[in-house]
Amino acid sequence: MQLPVDPPVSPMLAKSVPTIPPGASYEPKWDGFRSVCFRDGDELVLGSRNEKPLTRYFPELVDAALAELPQRCVIDGEIVIATGAGLDFDALQQRIHPADSRVRMLAEKTPAQFVAFDLLALGDDDYTGLPFSERRAALVRALADAGPSFHVTPATTDPETAQRWFSEFEGAGLDGVIAKPLTITYQPDKRVMFKVKHQRTADCVVAGYRVHKSSEDAIGSLLLGLFQDDGILASVGVIGAFPMAQRRRLFTELQPLVTEFEGHPWNWAAHEAAERTPHKNAGSRWNAGKDLSFVPLRPERVVEVRYDRMEGERFRHTAQFNRWRPDRDPRSCTYEQLERPLTFSLGDIIPGLQAG
Repeated sequence: MQLPVDPPVSPMLAKSVPTIPPGASYEPKWDGFRSVCFRDGDELVLGSRNEKPLTRYFPELVDAALAELPQRCVIDGEIVIATGAGLDFDALQQRIHPADSRVRMLAEKTPAQFVAFDLLALGDDDYTGLPFSERRAALVRALADAGPSFHVTPATTDPETAQRWFSEFEGAGLDGVIAKPLTITYQPDKRVMFKVKHQRTADCVVAGYRVHKSSEDAIGSLLLGLFQDDGILASVGVIGAFPMAQRRRLFTELQPLVTEFEGHPWNWAAHEAAERTPHKNAGSRWNAGKDLSFVPLRPERVVEVRYDRMEGERFRHTAQFNRWRPDRDPRSCTYEQLERPLTFSLGDIIPGLQAG
């Protein structure tokens, strides 16, 4: 492969800001696998954010790229899986599997698509030194005849439209808004763009903890729960970003609440069918084989956390500690308190981006 920009390339990154900044080009923030796609004739590489190729996990995109993309190009974008209910990040996670037969089965069952949002090279020309406004225009021209698997993200320079996208597109599983200064060159691994993500709070029950990897008397993470309508305490995620001194204090403070699995709502000898609640010696949905053993606590303590959005019945990302809520009854920590975004169709964001 001989291109003006050769793999691997670390994608250009964004820094978090609280509000949509003025004077930029705005795009929806897609929730998938970031990827830089390299095509040189019949050769194709799908790079990842950590520069490791994703090519073998998405054979359907290899075939689609050879049919839809210019003969020689380097394109930055996001690999996504679209469903009738929006983007499905869990389905993407399942693709990272060692068995080729399983990867190909999933490629047919839940085919991925590629949403392009930057152009690094086309033909013999290196575009990375051009301002984003010129790269964007060239990208739109280069992919004008692409589809149905490769798409160009919508973009606008109108902040009011970007604010509307921020509110509406979450209902299709998107993650917020990206703002790109019109004059920036492409700068790999540099946070020169801006991202605005949703921030919400929820009161959760602390029902267990894991010890820190470096110390047996420090908290690694706290396990969070919310009560369902049937009264069952469901696992919704974890918080774990604490200074070491606080981790040690928490370990001491929580010892009076340590209990046995017998009688605990996450006693897996009694609840084998509940697949999404963490339990002793379970595998992680993010990292197969990871040890998820935990210390059970009486579900009596309530914590307020910050989160961006839900994926199914769990927090999409690790939640952040906000404050303790000694005034809250644990039984009042239910799903009813959570804000649910309105449903929005992916096809209304990008025509042709439909469930496979």
